[in-house]
Amino acid sequence: MPTLQGKYKVPHFDAKGESNKFFIESGVPTTILNTVFYWENFIYFGQGPKKGQDGKLYLSLPMADKKLPSIAVEDIGKCAYAIFKNGDKYIGKTVGIAGEHLTGKQFAEEFSKTFGQEVVYNAVSPETYRGFGFPGADDMGNMYQFKAEFEDYYCKSRDIGLTKTLNPSSQSFSSWLEKNKNKIPLE
Repeated sequence: MPTLQGKYKVPHFDAKGESNKFFIESGVPTTILNTVFYWENFIYFGQGPKKGQDGKLYLSLPMADKKLPSIAVEDIGKCAYAIFKNGDKYIGKTVGIAGEHLTGKQFAEEFSKTFGQEVVYNAVSPETYRGFGFPGADDMGNMYQFKAEFEDYYCKSRDIGLTKTLNPSSQSFSSWLEKNKNKIPLE
């Protein structure tokens, strides 16, 4: 995995870790909330299926057959609210949340069902993804590579059961997708 910006492997992860350190060292009562890939990335950040030259839809992620913990943005907010409502229970703890842990193939299957047309999972390499050329492709490629290479650790630290405890109404990807399918650009 290449080093970015002279010192980071995954800049947006590493910067959060540096920030967390300041809160912990300050002595301020702190709960660290670790989130995951949010499904709205499929709407607003170009992560959704794209039409190939053959007319088929492809979902390109550098995750091979590894699981990607993910969640709806509104469920992150509801979990954070529940943490606040629990008073001191989570102070000094790190809480990792996720709505589901799905593979790229499972995401593609859900897209296929919802859109009524096949969406093919295109498991590209992290190197290929970093070369896609959009702003932040290198950071995102490294992020996906980290999540794939450390799948067991990453998934275990993003607890679906705890998420359901904090937010009993947390959504599945299929229910979120059904509500948001018309917002996802199919290029």
